Amino acid sequence: MPLPSLLSGLHRDNRRMLGKLAVIALAMFGFGYALVPMYRTICDALGINVLSVKERVTSSGLSAAGARKANTQVDTTRLVTVEFDANANGPWEFKPALRSVQVHPGELATVMYSFRNAQNRAMAAQAIPSYAPMQASAHFNKLECFCFNEYILQPGESKEWPVVFYIDPKLPKDVTTITLSYTFFEVPGKVIATQTPAAAVGSPSPSAMPRAPS
Repeated sequence: MPLPSLLSGLHRDNRRMLGKLAVIALAMFGFGYALVPMYRTICDALGINVLSVKERVTSSGLSAAGARKANTQVDTTRLVTVEFDANANGPWEFKPALRSVQVHPGELATVMYSFRNAQNRAMAAQAIPSYAPMQASAHFNKLECFCFNEYILQPGESKEWPVVFYIDPKLPKDVTTITLSYTFFEVPGKVIATQTPAAAVGSPSPSAMPRAPS
C-alpha cells in the first residue's frame, strides 16, 4: 500500500478514536452530574431520611439564618395543614404537643414533642422522620429538629424537644395537608449498663464477706 494512503487511513482512524473518547467523556460527566438527584430520588422512594448534624440545613441548601431571611416571603393567600404523628417503636412514651397546625407557606412554626423512657434501663435512641404525601418532603424545611441527633436517656427520664420548620412557598397548590411522622428507634448495639445502688456504694461481694468461725 502506498505510504500516502497508509497515512490517510491512520489519520482517519485517529479521528474516529478521538470522537469515541469525547463521547465517553461526556457520558461520564453527565452520569456524575446526575448522581446527586438520582440519590435523592432513590432515598425518597425508599423512605430513607436519616439526618446527621451536618445536615442542619434546609433541603434547598439554605442555612437557618438564610431560611429566616427567606421567611419574609410568606404566601398569605394559602394555608397548609400540618399534621403531627409519633410512633413509639418500643417501651417508651412519645407524642407531639399538638396534633395539627395551619401555616402559611414561608411562615416559621414550632411544635414540641415529648419523650419518656419507660424502661428500667438506659437506652440510646434516634427519631426518623417521614412525610405524606411523599412529594411534600422536598418542601418541608426543618431548621431545628431532635431527629438530627442521637440521644441517651436514663430510666424514667423525660425530654421535650422543638421542631422548627417552614413550608416552601413552591409547594404544589394541590397539596393542602402534610403529615409529619416520627418513629423513635432504639439504636442497636448500644446497650447502656446501669449501676445498681449496691454496686454504687461498693458493697462487698459474698465471697469477700468474712466467714464465721466453725
